[in-house]
Amino acid sequence: MVAGVSLFPFMNATMKYLALHYPVPQIVWARFTGHLIIMLVVFLPHYGRRLIATRRPAIQLARSVLMLVSNLVFVAAIGRVPLATASAIGFTSPLLVTALSMPILWERVGPRRWSAVIVGFLGALLVIRPGAGFADPAVLLLLISSGAYALYQILTRWISAYDTAATGIVFAALMGSLATSLWMPFVFIPPRTWFDAALFVGIGLLGGFGHYLIIRAFQLGQAAVLAPLGYVELVGTATL
Repeated sequence: MVAGVSLFPFMNATMKYLALHYPVPQIVWARFTGHLIIMLVVFLPHYGRRLIATRRPAIQLARSVLMLVSNLVFVAAIGRVPLATASAIGFTSPLLVTALSMPILWERVGPRRWSAVIVGFLGALLVIRPGAGFADPAVLLLLISSGAYALYQILTRWISAYDTAATGIVFAALMGSLATSLWMPFVFIPPRTWFDAALFVGIGLLGGFGHYLIIRAFQLGQAAVLAPLGYVELVGTATL
């Protein structure tokens, strides 16, 4: 879990840079399509057709849609607000995961876990110091992104009892890749430099590998326990 979330600050910073020069759908397309291709190359030789054989297709597709919504609105907003502000708002996600893990997953959340989440959130605000960035209307998009990602994590924990992590990571990118691929003929801008092209490839790699580690973590532990570990992300965010 810690290794997975530690990759996200670099992905977020890369997407913020690309958002200055490229349309949002293209960035999201690169993130999901790169993710999907890499995961298929890694897992398809071992799993074959079993890679997309899910016992709960509706849940897997719902996860995929939630991931698409979360990333689409996040990239749309991140070009308008400071990275620190975006990350601080993103840290509301562990609070939502902890709260939703009780009615949806029937997990027990005691005072110590709630304390860990709340203290972590306050600590994140103290370190990042988002400041006046909260006044931007794009903050609403970031809150939507955080809520969608929290629901994605809850469903990831729920589906882990039925499908493998490899199946989960492929479905996580499936709808995002398909939907944005239909968009590409209308908005695609060729990368200006080889550096930009490498960044497009990099966000797919970081997103795919990071989310695979998170899915494995949710297969092995309770959502309410794992959610506060997302605050490790603040180290990379503060540095960037």
